Amino acid sequence: MSKTDKPDAVELLLQQHRHIKDLLASVENASSTKTKQERFEELRRFLAVHETAEELVTHPRARMVEGGNSVVDARLEEETASKTLLASLDGMKVDDPSFEAGFKSLKKAVLDHAAAEERDEFPLLSQYSDPDQLALMAQAIKAAEAIAPTHPHPSLGSSMTTNLLAGPLASVIDRTRDAVSSVLRG
Repeated sequence: MSKTDKPDAVELLLQQHRHIKDLLASVENASSTKTKQERFEELRRFLAVHETAEELVTHPRARMVEGGNSVVDARLEEETASKTLLASLDGMKVDDPSFEAGFKSLKKAVLDHAAAEERDEFPLLSQYSDPDQLALMAQAIKAAEAIAPTHPHPSLGSSMTTNLLAGPLASVIDRTRDAVSSVLRG
């Protein structure tokens, strides 16, 4: 933990990666179709928000480090692939015959991506950022997550500029869609 006893950016992202792994397992191990659908929707929302925050906060910082561009470019390719998989499952019922195969592909892509971030990108952030920068980045991640879209938008790409320009509109649409869906589900 940082000197303020709040997680720094890397610690926060590692916590989130653990939460994503737990969510993936909760989808797989759900005891009913209803629970599985709820867990998947929670996972979808968390992944969309998490990836947007990384694109806005941690990737730009990692690009400032020697060798960071190639690391971030590889992570963005992975994120786009994961978003495409997630988008194909978004709105699908978990009892749809094609859900399981799609979910299996998504799980592998997400876990591989998280492992690559932990192996290649997070050490760059830790090594080349001081504790105050990492603490500020954690705050920025939380702020970005508060306004991030809640559904995957692979067609928007993964650039910081695109996220800053299109993200707020996508977020309003997504959050409205989520509210309406919640009311309709009762």
